[in-house]
Amino acid sequence: MLVHNVFFTLEDASPAKVEGLVAACQKYLKVHPGVVFFAAGTVGNEFARPVNDRMYHVALHVVFTDKAAHDIYQVAPDHLRFIEENKPNWRNLRVFDSYAN
Repeated sequence: MLVHNVFFTLEDASPAKVEGLVAACQKYLKVHPGVVFFAAGTVGNEFARPVNDRMYHVALHVVFTDKAAHDIYQVAPDHLRFIEENKPNWRNLRVFDSYAN
């Protein structure tokens, strides 16, 4: 499996904009061929240990069956529409892709 984690830091991090990005993740990124797990949510403010990275507002977690499914997702119309509609409010984006057994 391929695990695709994306952490979004927003320019406008108002509650409405944060929840709007979570909703956009649900709308455009949840249902794609090869997705075996999907979740999107906000940073957990109660997780404030020194080792916790809290420099983001929204986290996206997608697990694909394999790299081929991930590669198809990257060019899927819904994924591209998500980027087009939401990118203007992204201050920073960090992507972590890894294999899981």
